[in-house]
Amino acid sequence: MSLRRTSRFGTRLGALGAAVLLASVPLGPAASASADDRGVATGTTAAPTVEERRLDRDAVREILRRSGFDDVAPGFARALERVRSADEAERVAARHGARLWQRAVDRAQGRGPAGGELSRDDDRPLYWARLGMTRALGEWRPAFPLGEARRAGLSAALERASRGQDSVTLPVGHRVKRIVLTGFDPFQLDDDIRRSNPSGAAALALDGTTVQTAAGPARVEAAVFPVRWGDFAEGTVERTLLPHFRSGPRRADLFLTVSQGRPGRFDLERTNGAWRGGYPDNLDVSARGTVPIPAGVPTPAPQPQWTSTTLPYRQLVDAATGPFPVRDNTAVTEIPAGGADPVGRPDGPTPGSTARAGGGGDYLSNEIAYRATLLRDAVGLHAPGGHLHTPVLRFGAGNTDPATGTVSDPDFVRERMAITGQVRALLVVAAGTLDR
Repeated sequence: MSLRRTSRFGTRLGALGAAVLLASVPLGPAASASADDRGVATGTTAAPTVEERRLDRDAVREILRRSGFDDVAPGFARALERVRSADEAERVAARHGARLWQRAVDRAQGRGPAGGELSRDDDRPLYWARLGMTRALGEWRPAFPLGEARRAGLSAALERASRGQDSVTLPVGHRVKRIVLTGFDPFQLDDDIRRSNPSGAAALALDGTTVQTAAGPARVEAAVFPVRWGDFAEGTVERTLLPHFRSGPRRADLFLTVSQGRPGRFDLERTNGAWRGGYPDNLDVSARGTVPIPAGVPTPAPQPQWTSTTLPYRQLVDAATGPFPVRDNTAVTEIPAGGADPVGRPDGPTPGSTARAGGGGDYLSNEIAYRATLLRDAVGLHAPGGHLHTPVLRFGAGNTDPATGTVSDPDFVRERMAITGQVRALLVVAAGTLDR
């Protein structure tokens, strides 16, 4: 998800979700279990979101059927029908969300039944099954009053659990290095509903695994994020990463945010900019302006225009990690100090300039890199970290037309697996530079 621009946001949370999401960050008080349910009648439902309406496409149904994940949403809907309180509903949402994440991880890593002939490494069943669950939650007519705040809380609990955000568990001790890896949902789906995101596939393939490096074994814990401006503004990145960036025995030794970027190459983004370029997200929502930092999040003041990677980019560029070239991308777009118009700079920003695009563009991949590295600096995490753009995942020759093409093909699977393998190899190299 690179580009100088690129894709689409929000769940059903809206402005209300900001309080719900950040309440779960250990920054302030947790959301009250006695949220006001008055004024919301029993049986109230929510209209499907833009993302959820795509569930009715034939290709989506095929992806779910061919992976066996077509049973997820119906099973969740049945569980909701048995719920008799808001507290129980939140437990059910979190439990079923966690089951979906673990099922997707297990499938990607070869555990348990494949559920169908769709390649095990495919990230799309997780994405579409989750949307089936959120639509089922919106359509659910509870047998008791359920206020907007509590319904938003259910949605937030489901989102976090089904993305692996609440299950990141880094080990204690000095014998194993600790790595946090993040990926993204598929995006640009109105152009091609069949799209997969190799960063999400890599997250599923590597979550909970231990890799052997020159500095010893390293545990990888992964999560995925939505392609939605609103979730980012509401603090989903900080809520997920902060517990693992703060001092303590489980503090991360390395972090890598990953998204899909440019054709035919990996890019290590040297500099990240504090600017949103406005390209529509997965909800067809646009956002333009300075990256907003939620209240209560540790952050430098004043907010910097630029942050930088601390990944060992020279070693990563030089290492033989796979079939795709790895580039150290130093380009940015800025408004120079005293200027008015954006200017491209191949070698990074100039002093006093205003960000208009980082190396990773002005979309959500740049934003997750900016937020993660800003949080790193705010809490004093002295660890390698930054953003990696993967190659664009392509369908095979003869299968490029979204109107007539199939949902998968051998070239598509082979390339996605090669990208995942190279992400793993790059992690091994990066972790190998850590102090022994």
